[in-house]
Amino acid sequence: MELSIIIPVFNEEDSINEIIDRIKSVMRDTDDTYEILVVNDGSTDNSKAILEAIQGIKLINHVNNLGYGASLKTAIMKAKYDFVLITDADGTYPIEDIPKLTQYLDRFDMAVGARIKTRNVSFSKRIAKWIITKTANMLSKNKIPDINSGFRVFKKEAALKFFNLYPDGFSFTTTITLVFLMNNYRVKYIPIEYHKRKGKSKMKPKEFFGFLNLLLNIMMYFNPLRIFSMLSFFLFLVGIAIFLYSLLFLNKVLDITVTIILLSSLQVFILGLIADLIIRRSSK
Repeated sequence: MELSIIIPVFNEEDSINEIIDRIKSVMRDTDDTYEILVVNDGSTDNSKAILEAIQGIKLINHVNNLGYGASLKTAIMKAKYDFVLITDADGTYPIEDIPKLTQYLDRFDMAVGARIKTRNVSFSKRIAKWIITKTANMLSKNKIPDINSGFRVFKKEAALKFFNLYPDGFSFTTTITLVFLMNNYRVKYIPIEYHKRKGKSKMKPKEFFGFLNLLLNIMMYFNPLRIFSMLSFFLFLVGIAIFLYSLLFLNKVLDITVTIILLSSLQVFILGLIADLIIRRSSK
């Protein structure tokens, strides 16, 4: 196998040297041809100086901090091999499990290290991830064990087909997960351990709402009928509930209100059909 290994770096002076050494050690025990691309995303600590002294890597420097997703996109475009593996520089992912992921690439388009145990993640982040994952499961009709794992390997050709959809922030991994699943690519999840990170987390609380917005945007892009159908069904239930309430408790039917809501339900569903038709025609 020929593998491009990508590591985005932003202020990771405490761990980056060790991570690269571990990657080299793991890859020496395989028969794979590989390259290591490290993107220094405008670090303000000593990360850049440390990386410049490391042999056997391809260093890409961003003058300013452009974001996690932007770093990955830069490196993916420069990767010379057909398979791309991404991992973080903070020591949280089990580098030694790289062969566990790559062994599935003859049968799958993407292999993801799924963090089954998240004891090293704060309670608030676990709740946020649970909400995002459940929403994604419902919208995509797939069971997703870990929607935003930063330890995964995938086919470069497949990823490039939807390159314009990938954001510059942390939601890159969520986006590529949904894009692959919504387009019927084969995705394999492999349970992994998740370690305590070195240094401070770069994730901000506002990213949570960005993730939820992203889920809806991706679904609207690939399967708008599902979103409109859910909204239409909700309005239909509201209309029926108001009809029954007014009939049983008010002794009169709020016919105008019920009619407006039921017609709105029908209009929303028709809009979904039109949007779905547009998406299908544009994808041909």
